[in-house]
Amino acid sequence: MSIRSVPRAFAYPLALITALSMPAVLTAQPPSSATTAATMVAYRFKALVDPSGRTTADAVVLVQGDTIVRVGSGVRAIPRGVTVVDLRPYTAIPGLIDVHTHMTYWRDKANPTGPVPRSRDSVVAAAAWNARRTLETGVTTVRDLGASNYADIAMRDSINKGVMAGPRMFVSGYGLSKLTTAPRAGTPSGAPRGRVMDTSEIRTAVAAQVEAGADWIKMYGSTGSFQNVTSVQTFTDLEMQVAADAAHKAGKPIAIHSYGDSGGRAAMRAGAESVEHPGYLDDVTLKEFARRGTVYVPTVDHNRFYAENAALLGYDLRQVAELDSFRLLNLATATRAHAAGVKMAMGSDAVYWMFGENTRELGFMVKAGMTPVQALATATTNAAALLRMPTKLGRVAPGFFADIVAVEGDPTKDIDVVIRHVVWVMKGGKVVVGPASTSGGLGVHSKSAP
Repeated sequence: MSIRSVPRAFAYPLALITALSMPAVLTAQPPSSATTAATMVAYRFKALVDPSGRTTADAVVLVQGDTIVRVGSGVRAIPRGVTVVDLRPYTAIPGLIDVHTHMTYWRDKANPTGPVPRSRDSVVAAAAWNARRTLETGVTTVRDLGASNYADIAMRDSINKGVMAGPRMFVSGYGLSKLTTAPRAGTPSGAPRGRVMDTSEIRTAVAAQVEAGADWIKMYGSTGSFQNVTSVQTFTDLEMQVAADAAHKAGKPIAIHSYGDSGGRAAMRAGAESVEHPGYLDDVTLKEFARRGTVYVPTVDHNRFYAENAALLGYDLRQVAELDSFRLLNLATATRAHAAGVKMAMGSDAVYWMFGENTRELGFMVKAGMTPVQALATATTNAAALLRMPTKLGRVAPGFFADIVAVEGDPTKDIDVVIRHVVWVMKGGKVVVGPASTSGGLGVHSKSAP
C-alpha cells in the first residue's frame, strides 16, 4: 500500500473532511472483536518522533474515537480486523501547540486598512480563516491571549461543539491593561473589560474574565505591541502580584506580557506561569526564571512578520529598523535563556494573515541554540505542561488525544521539515488537513488487517 507524494498540506471544510478522511475498506474480513475492530483505526507511518528524541521505525498508532489507544511498530502491532491507514512515506510527530495567538485579530491582506468586523459573531466568522490556516501548520492547540467581546470564548466553544473547524483553544478574554488617566466622573468602570486603575479594579477585572469562562488571565505588563517595541513597565511589581494572586485564587494561571527587563522580572517574581516577549533580561534574571520554572515565550518571529509587511500595515522605515533591532535583541535573549536552562514554549503571537506561519518561530528556537528535537519540544511537551495538560497533549502515546501530524522528511535533523512540510493533520481522532481518499485523486490507501 502507498500514498502519493503531496507537495504541501491543504485544508478541507469540516463536513468534507469528515466524509472523506476515513478511506474506503478495500478488503474486509470479520474482526476478531467486533466492538474493538469496528471503532479502532491503525495509522501506519515511516517513523514516529517523540519530543524526547526517541524514534520508532515503522510506527503504528491505534486510535479509538479521540484517543490514542496503543503505539507499536510493524504489522504485528496491528490487531486483526482493524482498518489500516497507510502513511508510511511520512514521519509522525505530535500535534503542535502555539501558546501565544490572537485568533480573533482579522484583517484582509488585500485591503489591510479597510473595515474590520465589529460584532462578536462577525469576528468569529471572519476568524474561521485564521483557524483553518493554523491547522494547516500542524498546530492543533493554541493558547489565545487577548480578545474583545469574549469572541475568543465564543470561538473556543464553537470549535469544541464541532460547528467550526479549528485548533483546540485555551482562552483569556480581555487582557488587563493599565489606564494612565482616570475616567470621567460617572463613566462606567472599564475593569470588567480589562481596563484598570488600581489594585481593587485588578481583582474585579480578573473575576470578570473568570466569570465569562476564561481559561487563563492575561496582563499587559509593559508597553510594546505591533510596530511599537518600547518596553516601559506599566503595572507596578505589587499590581502584578495582586493580579497573579487573584488569578491563582480563582484557579487560573496567568500570562504577563512584557517587552522589557524590569517588567519581565516583576512578572516572574509575581508568580506568572509564563512571561511573553521579554528582551533585555540579564543573566541573573534568567537564572531565576530557570530556578522558579517560569516559562519564557520569546515570540521572536512576530517582529519579522510586522517588518516584512510594513508597507501593507503602514509602518515607516524607522519603525521597521526598530522591529529588526528588537528581533535581534529578542533572539539574543532567547539564546542566553536556553543556555541558562530556562523552560521555553513556542508562541507565534500570530495576528491578521500571519496565521499559516505559526511554526516559523521554531526556526528561531534552533537559531537560539536548540537542536531540532529540543525546538519540537517547545511546541509539544513544554507547551502541554504550560497548559496543564501534560498527560493529554504534546505526545503520541496511549491515553493522549489523537493529535498527530505527518511530515515529509526527518524532523530530528531539520526543523524546516516541521515548518514547511506538513502534509496531514489529525486533531482529536479526525483528519482535518491532508489528502483524502477520493476516486482518481490523492489517496490514502487502507484495508482491514487480516
